[in-house]
Amino acid sequence: METNDEGILICREFNPEAVVLADGDYPSSPEACAVLADAPFVACCDGAVDAFVAHGGEPQLIVGDGDSISEENRSRYCSIIRKIDEQENNDLTKTMLQLKEMGYTRVAIVGATGKREDHTLGNISLLLEYKRMGLDVRMVTDYGTFIPLCGSCELESFARQQVSIFNFGATGFSSEGLQYPIYDFTSWWQGSLNQVTGDRFSLSANGCYIIFLSHTPK
Repeated sequence: METNDEGILICREFNPEAVVLADGDYPSSPEACAVLADAPFVACCDGAVDAFVAHGGEPQLIVGDGDSISEENRSRYCSIIRKIDEQENNDLTKTMLQLKEMGYTRVAIVGATGKREDHTLGNISLLLEYKRMGLDVRMVTDYGTFIPLCGSCELESFARQQVSIFNFGATGFSSEGLQYPIYDFTSWWQGSLNQVTGDRFSLSANGCYIIFLSHTPK
């Protein structure tokens, strides 16, 4: 199922019902740390729980095969560990599926980049799968936010915010409020390093794509 964003406004403020902490680099920027600190519900992907607890966190859910969790935390949080042995999905997707089953639909992801670059690319591309699952999801890194989109929408922004657009087969691209014109990109690098000229911009396309918005202006 493809979720179409036709005509909607994507607000800068995002108040997730749950936050997923993946087992990449632990969040360190004020923006990413705030997402985790303000989370009403935190689900950790397997070994991410060790870092979360070391930073003073208290998880509500842990998902994965359990191999990467310390013995101490495995015992301490045994009641909230959902051990899933199947290997078709990675721990991030297993966690998102668990949250959807629990009724959470508005989810932020942190800690999903860094460490292994192949995991980073895989995690970013999975955002479109989560959108197709009916989830309203954003991935917040130390430098910006990834948002999966389909169709056309308007986005709240600020002048000189950096924008990159990564195409996943969409066509008919056009925009307003960006410094450089966009087109039907066939390579990921082609849509990178654009810039917002005002406090909003709009995108139009037939199909799905992922955008990256920087936390700070250039």
